[in-house]
Formats: sequence, C-alpha cells, structure tokens
Amino acid sequence: MINLNNSVFAIIEIGSSNTKTHVYDNGKVIYNGVMTIEFKKNYAIDKKIVKDDLNKLYEIIEEVLEYTKNIYIFGCSIFRLISDDELKEINDTLSEKYGLKIRVVSQEEEALYTAYGCYNDIEYNGNIGIFIGGGGSVELIVVNNKEIVEKKYLNFGVVDITNKFETLKDDIAKCSFEEVTSYIDSLIGDLEIKCDVLILAGGDHPFWYNSAHYILKENILYNNDKQKYMLGIRTSDKYDRDCLKISLDEIKNNSNNPLWFNGARAMKMLTNVIAHRVHAKYIVPTNINMEDGLVDKIANKEIGQ
Repeated sequence: MINLNNSVFAIIEIGSSNTKTHVYDNGKVIYNGVMTIEFKKNYAIDKKIVKDDLNKLYEIIEEVLEYTKNIYIFGCSIFRLISDDELKEINDTLSEKYGLKIRVVSQEEEALYTAYGCYNDIEYNGNIGIFIGGGGSVELIVVNNKEIVEKKYLNFGVVDITNKFETLKDDIAKCSFEEVTSYIDSLIGDLEIKCDVLILAGGDHPFWYNSAHYILKENILYNNDKQKYMLGIRTSDKYDRDCLKISLDEIKNNSNNPLWFNGARAMKMLTNVIAHRVHAKYIVPTNINMEDGLVDKIANKEIGQ
C-alpha cells in the first residue's frame, strides 16, 4: 500500500555500476536495496544509455512505489557525460510513466551535499574541515558556524598515489611513510586552510579504522550519531605509520570486500598529510556521503522532485 505521508520519501542514487535505493520514514530507513546496473560499462559500447539498463531502473521505481510516491532520483558519474538531448529523452519517458525525472548531480554538488550531511546537525565553535576524497580528486571544505568559509579542490587522489607507490597494495608495503607523505605534500602545493577538526567523509573511513584495529575515542567535541568517534593527531600518526608494516593480506582475508583495501593505505597517507597541512588537532572518521546531506535537505523541503 502506498504511503501518502510526506514524511515518507525515497532516494534513488544512480552510480556507474550500482544503483542504491533507500526509503525513509521520519529520517529512519525502512527499506534499502542495491541493484547492479552497468550504466557506465554499457554506455561505452555505443555512447548511449542502454534500454535494458533503463528497464532495470523502472523495476526499481515500481518496487519503491509500493512504499511512497515521493521519489527523488539522482544521477551521478555516468549521467554527467550524457548529452542534454539524451537526458531530456530519458526524463520525458520517466515523466510520462511515473511523473518523475533524474536530477544530474555535478561533482561540486555531490561534495556540497556530503559536506552538508557532516555539518548540518553539529554545534562547534571553530573551524571544521571536511575531507571528501576519491580515486582521482579531493575536495576540502571548511565550515564555521554552519557556514562554508573556504573550499579547495585538489586534482589528484588515491589512484595517483597507488600508481606511484604500487607496493601500498602489497601485504607489507615496501615504501616508507616519509616517501609517500612527501610525495603527497608536493602534489598539494599551497594550502592556507586551518581548522581544529578534520572530518573524513565521502567513503567508509570507519571500515579501515576498525579493520586495522585503530583504537578510537568517544567524540567529546560535539554530539552527532554519525560522528561518534575521534582520535587525536598524534595517535593518528602512530597508527598511520604502523599501517605500512601490518599485514594487509590478513586484513583482506577477514573481510568480505578485500578489493576495497587496495586503496586504503593510500587514503590513510592522504588524510594524514591533509590533517597536518590544515593543522588539525582531531580527526573524526565517518561514512557520511552525499545521501546524508540529501536526506536533510529533502526533509527540510529545500529540494523538490
């Protein structure tokens, strides 16, 4: 039965190969699903979104319609590449069938929504840095009193670091902490940003911290259910140095997603350098992503269908 209550809504996030769906009721997830739809891989064949992939998207929509008509669809990654005409054609069909459309999210918007998910519900007197890192780029956003005061874009990421230091993916890394961090520091260039706290977002940072047995402390800086833990910069330094020496294979063998760890050490070296460059005293690892910001904005009626 369809719930007509405006507090119930769904977010469908279309990525390159996975389409994620969550249905929310008063901020709580009542349904979540992931379907593999190879939009990017199949797009590469004829430079066009494949009809079979769209049919899979329609299946998801029809399943979600059993919960609510308030559906918000966001296209990332591959949908930034398609032409305006193709997007219009797809949206015309979606509108005719369901009264819906795909909203394409730019890379900058994705970072801003992620940052909003970090700072919207916290009270802190001082500068907070929000690190959003990926394979090919880094966004650094500084917030003070819930206002963005500075943004910095870095045109490199984890892939660049692992390409330079391939043994970061090996069981025991054969490169030194100083080698890797010096290289990253040289890529960053000028960075005048300063903040007391560095929030790590845009990926599952706690996954590494837990898998590598970092000992985290309760976050005493502010209260937030998605940011419960923290560690000081000195403690972080010790663990980050040690992570090059511990067995990565052992960590992988205890995980159901071993490939994820191929970029984990590079990400840790990157966040370490950033933390020092911005003079952060504390690091707060999270798995906050774009959807966390979208949920808040939709609930506050700042985003329409």
